[in-house]
Amino acid sequence: MRFKRLDLNLLFALDVLLEERSVTLASKRLNLSQSATSGVMARLREYFDDELLVTVGRSMVLTPLAESLAAPVRDVLLQIQSTIETKPGFDALTSTRHYRVICSDYPGTVVMPLCARLLSERAPHATLEVIAPNDVMHQNIERAEVDLLILPQQYISGEHPHDVLFEDDYACVVWDRHPELGDKLSLEQYLAAGHIATNFGVHRAPTFEETYLRGKGHARRIEIITSSFNTLPQYLVGTRRMATMHRKLALLFSAHYPIRILDLPVEIPPIIEVMTWPKSMDKDLSHQFFRELLHEAVQVIECAGSD
Repeated sequence: MRFKRLDLNLLFALDVLLEERSVTLASKRLNLSQSATSGVMARLREYFDDELLVTVGRSMVLTPLAESLAAPVRDVLLQIQSTIETKPGFDALTSTRHYRVICSDYPGTVVMPLCARLLSERAPHATLEVIAPNDVMHQNIERAEVDLLILPQQYISGEHPHDVLFEDDYACVVWDRHPELGDKLSLEQYLAAGHIATNFGVHRAPTFEETYLRGKGHARRIEIITSSFNTLPQYLVGTRRMATMHRKLALLFSAHYPIRILDLPVEIPPIIEVMTWPKSMDKDLSHQFFRELLHEAVQVIECAGSD
């Protein structure tokens, strides 16, 4: 199909080329030979009367026209995909939708298991995939490769629809037979203790509470660094160390580990977990159903916690 002399089949190839900025990498994603991909590139350059990609040193960069085309071309393709996949109605009982969610093991432990249980009850043929955060997760949302991204509010881009999922505060967790601590924790005890912290990703980014405490001039003595919130209690048991973690997660762990939860001696702003999703999925009925399911799971958890 052509629109004003442009073969619309080339739009997908253009999107891939503009993202990869490499004929070699684009050819792999397009499942074409390099020569065929070069031919596609030539046709696109002829149509737009622009080089689109130019070699600078050892890299290829987008021309100003290509930069201006990237977002609109992606939006058009996502809109076409959404239009094709949208059904006149949505029946949860017969839906075979596969939902993909990127989140850390914090919401992955606190919310997603209950969400999965509700999903099995309401949409028994639907499936769920929970993916760890990665360096391209924002691009995953941009390209509608996942349904939801759940992150602290400060890390969410405003370019896509988003909604607050839940709020939580921080608490200190210690072994329940800690020999030196009573029911109240002083700032002196907190700063003198050995701490267990969590860092993420290849760049070992610190968590929000660590960044906040540093900014307030509180330097903790970090003795153990782990890449998962779920491993924190295992490093506490039998030691004098402590960990600062989300209270909802700490309450879950306290039912399975010999740990004790103490109020922090320093105030840390609450964490606000936000879910964001591709613009193209905003009106999708099956997507709306899943977002509502997540909110329901949070309500159940918060009601149980208040009892």
